[in-house]
Formats: sequence, structure tokens, C-alpha cells
Amino acid sequence: MRPSKRIVYVLKSQHEPPHFYIGVTGAAHDRLADHNAGRCTHTAQYRPWSLHVTIEFAAERTALRFERYLKSGSGRAFAKRHFAA
Repeated sequence: MRPSKRIVYVLKSQHEPPHFYIGVTGAAHDRLADHNAGRCTHTAQYRPWSLHVTIEFAAERTALRFERYLKSGSGRAFAKRHFAA
């Protein structure tokens, strides 16, 4: 059986200044709907959200490691350099 794909996603709030949220899912658009509906307590106060970046991985372990990296200090610097709009 082939493992399911995993997506590391970065959300951007519509607030000024914008807030960002990083997570892992199997369905990015479904997860975005959850965030915008307020079903995620960590992101409810900064709604509405939009998908800023999505990166698909074949292995869940790799996706989780990349998510953890993006949440670190050097990962945040990487994201600012490479994902800035």
C-alpha cells in the first residue's frame, strides 16, 4: 500500500500586520476551511486566512520534519527569504 501524500502549508491572515500559521495536512483546502470556520483555536482570532504556500511531500515523516524546521528560528528566516510575497 502506498503512503498518502502530506502537505506542509503556510497560511497568511488578512490582518495588518499579517499573521502566519504553519501546519501539515493531507488536504490543504479542507484544512483552510477548518481554520476559516474557527474550528482551530490557535488561528480563530486571526480569521480570515488564505493559503500562502503549499509544499507536497511523498512521506509523512519528511513533511513533519520540514514543518518543524519552518517553525524554528532558521526556518522562519528561510520562509521570509523564499516565501515572501
